Amino acid sequence: MKKILVIHGPNLQLLGQRAPSIYGTADLTAINRDLKAVAAKHKVRLDIVQSNHEGEIVDRIGKAKRTHDALLINPAAYTHTSVAIRDAIEAAGLLAVEVHLSNIYAREPFRHQSLIAPVCKGQVSGFGPTSYRLGLEAVATLLAPVHAAKARPSVRVRHRAA
Repeated sequence: MKKILVIHGPNLQLLGQRAPSIYGTADLTAINRDLKAVAAKHKVRLDIVQSNHEGEIVDRIGKAKRTHDALLINPAAYTHTSVAIRDAIEAAGLLAVEVHLSNIYAREPFRHQSLIAPVCKGQVSGFGPTSYRLGLEAVATLLAPVHAAKARPSVRVRHRAA
């Protein structure tokens, strides 16, 4: 069974209470419950963590290289500031998808740049909790054996005697 590490970054433990006009009213428990349902549908296993600490997130990503097949991450404010998390994702070499509840490109100008996106397969933002679901659907689909087989180019060489 494929294993996916889900990382919720800083302040996401406050979902449902903090700025509902931006982040919505769903709390982290509801988002995690939804993610587990998607994971069950795709027959993948999730390890879910939330941390407010950059170093802990970097450590988790570093360890995931040996234990997980992919990463779904909402780096939250670290999206715009953390070269360390960016470098950890790149070094891990895992399939990674970045997600955000809000549309970071429709917010303050300092939020318009993601340091994380360039080392991820893709990014989903602006759809509230659905961003997580769409991100996990993408990861699970990309990890699926049928999709993985199609993604790998194969070369067949036939030699015909003259």
